Amino acid sequence: MFDYKKEEINMSGNLGELGIGIKGRVLGYEKDARSYRRRLMAMGLTPSTEFKVIRRAPLGDPMEINVRGYSLSLRKHEASAVLVQKL
Repeated sequence: MFDYKKEEINMSGNLGELGIGIKGRVLGYEKDARSYRRRLMAMGLTPSTEFKVIRRAPLGDPMEINVRGYSLSLRKHEASAVLVQKL
């Protein structure tokens, strides 16, 4: 659905792997994330969108990111479906 270079994904990973304070850019979504991909895109996580990881709950779930000027909380399984590139 989205065009992104394989090298970019290999250099990066998924949103769930990023640490606090890390900035990144959305590249796309895992293929098996169809059930909530549309909802995440509606919340502003569209390809090329930049974000910053703000904090994580003590056990790592959920995590909070700042995207498009607002805070968004995501569960681990949602965050791991978002393919990102570190900035």
